Order: sequence, then structure tokens, then C-alpha cells
Amino acid sequence: MAAHASHLTTGCLLRFILKETNLSKRGLCAGFNRVRGSSSLCTPLSAPCCAHERSVLVKHYDSLVRSASLREDAQQRAALSQLEQLKRVMTDYNNIPIYLPLPKHSSLKSQSIYDSELDNILKSKEREACRRVTVSSPEGDKGDNNATHKETPKPPCGFYIYGDVGTGKTMLMDLFYSFVENSRKKRVHFNAFMLDVHKRIHKLKQSLPKRRIGKMTIYDPIFPVAMEIAEETCLICFDEFQVVDIADAMILKQLFEGLFKCGVVVVATSNRPPEELYKNGLQRAAFVPFIGVLKKHCHTISLNTGKDYRTLEMELAGKLYYISSEPDAENAVNTLFEELAYRQNDVTRPRVLNVLGREVTLSRTCGTIADCTFQELCERPLGAADYLEIARLFDTVIIRNVPQLRVGMKDQARRLITLIDNFYDRKVRVVMLAHAPLDRLFDQGPMTGEEARDRLMLDELSLTDEASRRLTLFTAEEETFAFQRTVSRLTEMQTEQYWVRGDRSKK
Repeated sequence: MAAHASHLTTGCLLRFILKETNLSKRGLCAGFNRVRGSSSLCTPLSAPCCAHERSVLVKHYDSLVRSASLREDAQQRAALSQLEQLKRVMTDYNNIPIYLPLPKHSSLKSQSIYDSELDNILKSKEREACRRVTVSSPEGDKGDNNATHKETPKPPCGFYIYGDVGTGKTMLMDLFYSFVENSRKKRVHFNAFMLDVHKRIHKLKQSLPKRRIGKMTIYDPIFPVAMEIAEETCLICFDEFQVVDIADAMILKQLFEGLFKCGVVVVATSNRPPEELYKNGLQRAAFVPFIGVLKKHCHTISLNTGKDYRTLEMELAGKLYYISSEPDAENAVNTLFEELAYRQNDVTRPRVLNVLGREVTLSRTCGTIADCTFQELCERPLGAADYLEIARLFDTVIIRNVPQLRVGMKDQARRLITLIDNFYDRKVRVVMLAHAPLDRLFDQGPMTGEEARDRLMLDELSLTDEASRRLTLFTAEEETFAFQRTVSRLTEMQTEQYWVRGDRSKK
């Protein structure tokens, strides 16, 4: 998401940043007050008003089943019926009257200013559908005596779709997203979203006035960032909602409370139910309140079909996963790179990427093809920002020398998981040369020497087995869980359908 702030947002920032504005005493903003008699900020969805509206998503799903693009699944159809209701509501929904409220008692002049601000944000064809303001005075501008009445729309509840790998969560969300007729919608991978949030927070802190000697100004930039995002969108669809970073975990409650108060509707997919997010994470007690916020504003849908549709029979694009012990495996990968590079209007050369002011060097590239080693991608201190930049520049990435990942290689495993998640989200094509078959790439074998030292340290600290299991510093439970998704996605990435979709030369 591009980080921008209009004069509206900029004007609100300092009002919400400084604690001396008595923000906590007055509430977040007069316009964010809940509807009287209601304990929730979002509106439950009602049944569609007619069969035609109800059937749009399901009809399209049935057509994909008939064409053999999908397999019939009762749970998926039921989930689409629920998403259909939200799709219908989102057609006429906009959050601008929520985060940009008109005072309950204002003059016609204030009304005119408000309308002007709406025109700056909305396209003319959207204005009447989104504006929920009625002027009660027919006698012109007579100050506050002629009050206007504003009906603030109440946002609908979103959805949190969770289930095992390969059950069709992302497919359902993308189907919903493609049919929502609302120009203020965004679809983003959760890793990329949180990366953008941290950038916005940093940019906001940099723009604040320098602190004077002897004076301490306490400010909190998270809610202004939520307002900035709400100005750009009223619907966010998150793919792969997961929390593994303590820096993310500590700000999620406040961030999402801000988004929801600003009327943003959320649809998300995840492998975990809400109660298991950030399971065993450091300082999880501070994170737990976020779960209540999420469940209050999003209905949960469970997809537990017991099937991984990615591993079912699909036409392969050719051999894309090689095992180093196989005869001529490395020569085959070399040949594949030469064939792909031949079609590029470039020469084979190193490439230096600039990511957040850092230089990341890839030793062998040609056009949109990158020939990398596991050491380059997963043993250096790289993260989501680096992988997003690689995914932006290259449509095909070869990864060589991938070892069999053991429990003690948590850092490398986590980087590979993040790498594949970001590549999959942007349909980057992957060729892999590994030391083990895909189904045995992650090995939960006996402890290594490093793990044994960790175990000895736990014993010396006299921690119980239960306490030691809760320390993610010494366990790989989250990586083990997430790696199931990685294996499933790598399986799909070898199919003809995925390979064709990832070819950017035809776009």
C-alpha cells in the first residue's frame, strides 16, 4: 500500500498523537461513538434479499466445478454463501463518513466544507452512494442554531477464514475479492501489510517535531497510521494472517481497533483459529486482547475438509524440483537456467537490490530470472522486505543447495517459509535443487549439539517441561506448523496452471 496522507489526515495526526489532547478522556473522536444501544461496532449480516443476489459467487463456483478447475466441496460452497452477503453489503458501503465525521450540530457552511472534502476523496459517481448526510434546515446559513443531522453508517462484520493447508481459503477470498464492486478495496499478504505499517510508523515518527530539552512528549503513532490506511480503503483482504514477530504482536490490538473504529472491514485467511494466533509467543498475555477484538469484528469460518487440494492430481509443468543425489540433477538445473535466460533481453550478471537503504546482492541473474543459492536467500539476515523486492523484480527464481532442514535450523526454516509465502502470493515460479525429497525437506529428527545445549540450559534453570515448551526460543512448533503450508504451496508451484499464471512476459 502506498503511504500517503492528505491534508485531512495530516491535520488529524497531531491531534491524535499528543497525549495532552486528553484523547483517552474524550474518546477517539466524536464521530467514532458507537450507535446507541449497541455493544458492537459492526453490523451482523442479514440474509440476501433475493435468489439472484445470493447465487452470484456460488454460481461462479459451480461453473468452475463443471469445468474441472475446482472440485466440489460442501464447506467451500457454504462459506461462499456467507461471503455473498458481505459482497452485497460492500457494494454500497464506504467508511468515509465514519473516519471523517460531520459534527452533530453544524451550520450549512460546515456542510459545504464537508461536501468539498468528500469530493476530494471520492469520485463523483460514488458520492451520492457513500454520503449519508441530510440537511435539516431550509433557511440558509444561520450558524449552529440550524443543526444538521448525520447518520453514521455502521460497518458490517468481516470474516476470518481458517483451516488446514490446501483447503481453499485463499481461493475463496480471492473469488470474493474479485466480485466485490467497491473501488476502495485492497488485497494484501499479511507480511507485506505489517511491513508497510512499520514503515508508516517510522515515517510518522520522523516527521514529528524534535523533542525539547527538559520536556518529554508522549505520543502514540499507531492510531494515526490506522486513520491513514482507512483513508485509502474500506475493505482489506489479508492472505495468510499469522503472527510470529513480537514487534507485530505488540501493536496489533491498537492497530486493528483503530481500523475497525475507522470503519474498515477485514476478510482474512489463516491456518490457525483466532485463539491459536501467536501460540506460545513471547509476552503473549499482552497479545491475547487482540483476539477478542478480532472475533468481535469478524465472523469465523472453519474449513476442515481434511483434503489438501494442492496435492491432488494436477498436471505438472515439468520437473521443477530436483534432488541433488539424482544423476545429472545439477546439469539439468543449469540447462533450465540457460533455456530461460535465452528468452530474456539481458545478459547473465550479478544484480544489486536496494532494500530499505541496504544492498542485497544476487550473484547470478538474467532479466526476470534469478539463479540463487539457499545460502544467499536464507542464511543471510534477510526478511519479508527483501523477498518482496525479489518477487517484484523476478518472475522465476532457482534455489540451489537447499539442505534438509532440522529443528535446530529455525532461522533458516523461518526465512524459507517467508520466502515461499511471498513468492506464492505474487505467483513467482520456483525451481528447487534440494538435498531431500519435498515431503522430507523438514526433518524433526534427534536434537543437534546446539539443541542439546539449549536443553541443558533449561535444566540448569530448573524450568518444568511445560514451561520449556512455552519458550518459542527453544522450540520449532510454529515453524513445523507453517512448514506444512510451505510444502503444500511448493507442490502447487510445480503445476502447469501455476507456471503459466506466473509468466509475466505475456502480461
